Amino acid sequence: MKKILGIAGIFLVIVIATSILSPNFLTAYNIENLLRRTSLFGILSIGVGFVILTAGIDLSIGGVVCLSGILTPYLLNQMGWSATETVAFILLMSIAIGVMQGGLVAYGRIQSFLVTLCGLLIFRGLARGVTMDQTQGFQGKFSELRWIGNGRVSIPGVEGFAIPAPVLSLIVIAILSMIFLNCTVWGRWMKAVGRSPSAARYSGIPVARLQILAYTLCSLLAGFGGLLFVCDVGSAQPSDFGNFYELYAIAAAVLGGYRLSGGEGSVVGVVIGAAVMQVLRNAIVLISWLPDTAEFAVIGLVILIGVLADEFLRRYAANRARTQAKGT
Repeated sequence: MKKILGIAGIFLVIVIATSILSPNFLTAYNIENLLRRTSLFGILSIGVGFVILTAGIDLSIGGVVCLSGILTPYLLNQMGWSATETVAFILLMSIAIGVMQGGLVAYGRIQSFLVTLCGLLIFRGLARGVTMDQTQGFQGKFSELRWIGNGRVSIPGVEGFAIPAPVLSLIVIAILSMIFLNCTVWGRWMKAVGRSPSAARYSGIPVARLQILAYTLCSLLAGFGGLLFVCDVGSAQPSDFGNFYELYAIAAAVLGGYRLSGGEGSVVGVVIGAAVMQVLRNAIVLISWLPDTAEFAVIGLVILIGVLADEFLRRYAANRARTQAKGT
């Protein structure tokens, strides 16, 4: 709870500072855009949170986003598939990717960093190869499918503002993820695996299955996220679509309270972390004296400060607990 309050405090500070420095920040258009981008990246961040919870890492998210996003309009227009067939294929492909990568980590005993780094390169290469590196778009068709990414839900009695459709997807995914992690034995086991895989194994917990499940959920949400992203923008170039998305997702998860050593994290914190990332990006665009080229430097600095503050508070709490234990 303290970590959630901390990241929420950072979020409020950034929002207040940006609203003061830029009059365009609190406009209805900008708020809608922030909600949409936060929802899209929040879905990716929730996914990578499952992997981080098991003390792993998934660097292939951007590649899965690229492959699923590029294949969606390609299958619809070039192959003549229906929307139902395309969505089903994208989701099943994403699940297969997660099972494959999770199996290599769990049973092949290969470091997750290496497995998913190779995945990042392979999946982007596949997207470029299948489409001959050509931009893929919806060509003005399939508006019903595109609604899940670029649609808006009007609020009764509120003029000029609507809730972006991806927000609904984020809410459903966040609620299901919280139920899974906090109300099921599999969620509690997943946290136990992150804290100590060997202890979990000796306790009879199916460690390998949980690791595979974590990577499968991450890949599934990345594939679904890629589908939403391309439905939002309308077209995508395989050479750069999804670039660095894995870094934004991991950063949001870490800012939101997930420990890279595993065993600890909060879905609510991840969503707030994703919001912080998007507000930072938006602030850099809106504040005139901040050059756009400084985006990664500013975001990296804020993340570093957040991680250092979290580590300081953790050590302070641990030292204080030891001191109290000695006093008793």
